[in-house]
Amino acid sequence: MRLDKYLKVSRLIKRRTVANEACDAGRVTANGRPVKASYEVKEGDVLEIGFGNRAVKVRVLSVQETVRKEEADGLFEYL
Repeated sequence: MRLDKYLKVSRLIKRRTVANEACDAGRVTANGRPVKASYEVKEGDVLEIGFGNRAVKVRVLSVQETVRKEEADGLFEYL
């Protein structure tokens, strides 16, 4: 699954266009390297997302195309 779509499905970022812009600006890294929105997310990847002056670091536990709102936090774990 593309990184921008994963960020939206997992609800780490609310809209896919915002996720896409964050990737283009270099605020998202996967396994320590800056990645583009087209990066293929795999289970076990460590993503770090910069939000202004703070960063969120998560490990991908599952990759699913559609998820209910209540189950979205099961796709990742905070580090």
